[in-house]
This record gives sequence, C-alpha cells and structure tokens, in this order.
Amino acid sequence: MLVSARSFDEYRAMFALTDDDLRLRVLDCPGGAASFVAEAGARGTDAVAVDPQYGSGREQLGTLALREIEHKHAYVADNAERFVWDWFGGPERYTRLRAASVRAFTADLAARPDRYVAGALPHLPFADRSFDLVLSSHLLFSYGAQLSEEFHLSALLELVRVARREVRLFPVVLHTSDRRYAALDRLRAALDALGVPSRLHRVDYAFQPGGDEALVLDVADRGPLPAERPGAGAHDPVRWRHLGPGEPVADPVR
Repeated sequence: MLVSARSFDEYRAMFALTDDDLRLRVLDCPGGAASFVAEAGARGTDAVAVDPQYGSGREQLGTLALREIEHKHAYVADNAERFVWDWFGGPERYTRLRAASVRAFTADLAARPDRYVAGALPHLPFADRSFDLVLSSHLLFSYGAQLSEEFHLSALLELVRVARREVRLFPVVLHTSDRRYAALDRLRAALDALGVPSRLHRVDYAFQPGGDEALVLDVADRGPLPAERPGAGAHDPVRWRHLGPGEPVADPVR
C-alpha cells in the first residue's frame, strides 16, 4: 500500500466537501502525506490526520513520498489510457500537484506536529465521537484484495466510533480492477443493523474508471457498537514499492 499525497482540492472533490463541512472538526484517516490538513488548517478548519507513518521516523515521510511520486509518475505516464484525466488534465499536472501536496504536508508537519497523530485502524487513539466528520480515502475498499472483509468491518466500526455526524469513504472500487468492492453490500447491512445507515454519493472526481462514488455513513443516531471486533491487529508491513532491499523505512505504529 502507498502513502498518498493528495491535495485539499482533491479532498473537496472526492468527498464533496462544502464550506459548512469545513467548519466542522475533521479527521483524515489515514492521512499519509496529503496536504488536506495543512491547507484546511490554513483556512481555519480544525483538522487532524492519523497514520501509522506519523510515529518513529516521521521526518523521512516527505522524502519517501516524493520518491514514490517519481516512481508512480513513470507508471502513470506509460499507462495513461488506464486513468480518467478529466480532473487532472494529464500525467504532468498529476505529478506536479502530488509533489506540491507533499511539500505543503512536510512544512505543516514541522510547524504543527500536534495535528499529525500516530495510529492505525482498527484501533485509533481517540475518544468516542471526537470528530464531527471523518474522511477516509484509498485504503478501505481500494485494498479489498489485500485486506479481509473482517478487517474492513472492524475498521469501519472504528471510524464510526470516533465520529459524531458522518464518515465519508472514497472510492468504493478496488485499485487493481476498477470494480466495486464485492462485500460492500454486506458491510452496509451490518452497519445498518447497528443504526448506521449509509448511501452512495456520486462526486465530481474520478481517477480510476468507475471510481466516482463516495460511501457516506450517517452516525448521528447510531446504537452501541460491539466491544469486540473481528480483524483487529491487521496491518500493512510494506508501504513503499520503490525502496530496495535494506533501505530504511519508518516503523509502523499501531
């Protein structure tokens, strides 16, 4: 799995964020090297990001993310026909925006380190209902071939636990096939049984073909959540495709 470096504008498009949304307390999970918290914070939003890479070795994150962007650019440029370019315009702009996001993230990480919290699903270091709005992109559903259905349910319940109003997830397709995650309906049914209704919302953003839907969970009137959840303890041991054997990487923090 990769550490993303998406921008504030991408977040606005992916999650259909309104000005009212940006007046709320917002969690980005996992935050990766995205500049959403940096740019939203500069606009007055009370935003926090959580990611396992914010623990030991976090000072490496910007450098590693820029190297990953270079690696990804070659693939995207060589396979441009596999992607939707309506939002980005083309591979060169895609790469420029990603690199700019990393630089904004790196500066904000140094200036406001308290906004970047080490932690990983399915156990987040926050109290119940700590955030009005929780955003989660390109982990759940995207990595459905690598992460079990049990992990997905446990992670969704954890996102619900720390939210007061809504959880929004994007996209709902696998990154390997551009197909909707197969167990999505079962997961939605399980959440509905706990008083967490959901809906699919089409957004004005896509990079994968068919990847233009966000899943929105309404948590305002949820019931009690199960104390024990399946899938706990799962983590991703390797996040950086471009690193060779023996090269250092930040230790994951659970």
